[in-house]
Amino acid sequence: MIERIWSGRSPLYVLLLPFSLLYGLIATLIRLSYLLGLRRAWRAPVPVVVVGNLTAGGNGKTPVVIWLVEQLQRQGLRVGVVSRGYGGKAAHYPLVLSSETTTQEAGDEPVLIAQRTGAPVAVSPVRSEAVSALLSAAPLDLIITDDGLQHYALARDIEIVVVDGVRRFGNGWWLPAGPMRERAGRLRQVDAVIVNGGKAGKGEIAMGLQPGAAVNLKTGASMPASALSPVVAMAGIGHPPRFFATLRQHAVDVIRTVPFADHQAYSEAALTALTPNNETLLMTEKDAVKCRAFAHDNWWYLPVDAHLSASAEPLLQKIIALCR
Repeated sequence: MIERIWSGRSPLYVLLLPFSLLYGLIATLIRLSYLLGLRRAWRAPVPVVVVGNLTAGGNGKTPVVIWLVEQLQRQGLRVGVVSRGYGGKAAHYPLVLSSETTTQEAGDEPVLIAQRTGAPVAVSPVRSEAVSALLSAAPLDLIITDDGLQHYALARDIEIVVVDGVRRFGNGWWLPAGPMRERAGRLRQVDAVIVNGGKAGKGEIAMGLQPGAAVNLKTGASMPASALSPVVAMAGIGHPPRFFATLRQHAVDVIRTVPFADHQAYSEAALTALTPNNETLLMTEKDAVKCRAFAHDNWWYLPVDAHLSASAEPLLQKIIALCR
């Protein structure tokens, strides 16, 4: 239902407009308070790059963070990542992740980023505390924040917005009548707009998600996802239909799809029940980091990598120049 409302296919959004106007007023006042100097943002001693979005729901932001970290690491730069840590609850903040840190403590996305990139990662509701914790642990050339475009308490040098190229901005209204955290006009003030799927417009950077081989959660074995059959596909991400569409595009024999809420917590019993006849259970990598501890032999995940067009090169060079 919420997808129909946000996309503009349902007129019920009108009932939520008073709440949206209140949301928009508060969001605007918060931003103005920093722009006018009524509040002061904390500035890190190293450059800060924010990768965020204007809408609620999955836009492909985390794959962009991973891509950016890997690109900068190849240039010899020491990159740290900070996050709010949605879906996790640590005993204390800031929390600097280690190899033993669980998704229950840090959230799924920070654990995924740490595992994929090897970069130091810290989480905290107060991003400046996470940045300080990373800089205290090791020297870094750059900080990337996973989300946090609207967290104006942390000063930033580069702002990158990731947009779902298919859904774009829905009906254009603020939450909860629409999907917007900020209105689309905010794009005029950011440094780069990356469009995931669909068609990139003038001045935007085109991006696609390219799946790799499916990986078994328990054994680490890999094979083409199309070789798995029959498949029950599950996804607990911001926009599960994107994952299911990817599987169909790559000829995966999917007999059932099971969407979950973003940052969903899983139990062994609940996931085992999805495959009563021992079908293959195929999930996203973001789901897999929460399920490895109790994985079964028939559980697999599909990693994806962000592929950006050549127009992303000036953005990379701009970030590298800041660090040099």
